[in-house]
Parts: sequence; structure tokens; C-alpha cells
Amino acid sequence: MERIPQEDLKAHLMATDEEFRRLAVEHAYYSRKLDELEAQPHLTELDEVEELRLKKLKLHLKDQMEMIVSRNRVQTVA
Repeated sequence: MERIPQEDLKAHLMATDEEFRRLAVEHAYYSRKLDELEAQPHLTELDEVEELRLKKLKLHLKDQMEMIVSRNRVQTVA
């Protein structure tokens, strides 16, 4: 049985799975917000708290996306 490359599976899910697409869009949003924060020369204490919050949210979304990828990989192989 041929294994589908991870990026091909993610591209397929972006095109066909509404939940995966929503999670990916949200993940990209948090990523941009983090980039904006990290581009600042100095972070306030509040900025640091926000940075930590964004990183946790982003990681949670990535975990959810990986669960969908795993679930679909199993279905594709089965």
C-alpha cells in the first residue's frame, strides 16, 4: 500500500475538510499575530503574556489538525 505524502494529504484536507481548513486559517492568524509581536524590539509584560497565550492556542490548533491528518491517513490506508 502506497503512503500518501504528508503535504499532499494536508492539501487534500484543505480542499475537502471544512474543519481542517478552519483550523488552518486560525493557526495562520495566530502565527501572523506572533510574528507581529516578535518583530517588536521590546515586549512589555502584557506582550509576553499575549505571546505565551498565542503560542498555546497555536499549538492546540496544530494538535487538532494533526489528529485530523492521522484519522484521514488511517482511513486512506484502510
